[in-house]
Amino acid sequence: MLQALPYPIRVECPPGACDCKRETLTPESDYRILFLTREEEKKLIARIDAIASYDELKRICARLHEQLGLTLRLTPSVNEVRTARGITVALDELPGLCRKTRQAIPSAVRRCLERHPDIVYAILDAEGLFGA
Repeated sequence: MLQALPYPIRVECPPGACDCKRETLTPESDYRILFLTREEEKKLIARIDAIASYDELKRICARLHEQLGLTLRLTPSVNEVRTARGITVALDELPGLCRKTRQAIPSAVRRCLERHPDIVYAILDAEGLFGA
């Protein structure tokens, strides 16, 4: 089933070490997430760390969805947002998505938001907090 894929795929995690549910993938499943190898994940994290604007962040989110089927959600807390930690950063569950990747991508986005508060303000503005 996985041998016919045209690109290198992520090596399986040791049994019991991950909750990626990779074994639930069927021949009809979306395999794009498996194309995110560990080397490609490192490049992605470095790319996210280098984000400098809200538009760039939106492009990365769109590319994640387009190329890997990942949906990255950035939403302000329902309570008061005083720092970048007030922004909820989450990846939607997806069979085949490694536990470490589910943690690494949001962590990289949070680091980026902490370095660039203007992106946090743009997220808040896009959610209508600063709008009329």
